[in-house]
Amino acid sequence: QVQPVESGGGLVQAGGSLRLSCAASGRTISSYAMGWFRQAPGKEREFVAAVSKSGGITSYADSVKGRFTISRDNAKNTVYLQMESLKPEDTAVYFCAGGITTMVVKTTPNYWGQGTQVTVSS
Repeated sequence: QVQPVESGGGLVQAGGSLRLSCAASGRTISSYAMGWFRQAPGKEREFVAAVSKSGGITSYADSVKGRFTISRDNAKNTVYLQMESLKPEDTAVYFCAGGITTMVVKTTPNYWGQGTQVTVSS
């Protein structure tokens, strides 16, 4: 199995940028599709982005399309989420997730990280 560990969260002003990283221990992430979810206070966890095992196919929630970019470096066993033009409504705990296929990652991931807090001030 793979154990994701997120980093890179923090406080940023609206319009700013952050890059989240997800380093995976255990099995190599090249065996898994990977993704990012987020959960804001009082709200359900929601899908943000996913990337296929090779990195060739990506998928995004409409709310982040054009602002966020998911990528992966299988040689470094790491997945990234580059976030641009951040808005206060992007404030949430961001979770890295892994699954056997992209569809599994988007719906019912097999593996979850502990999360990293992102706060966007207005």
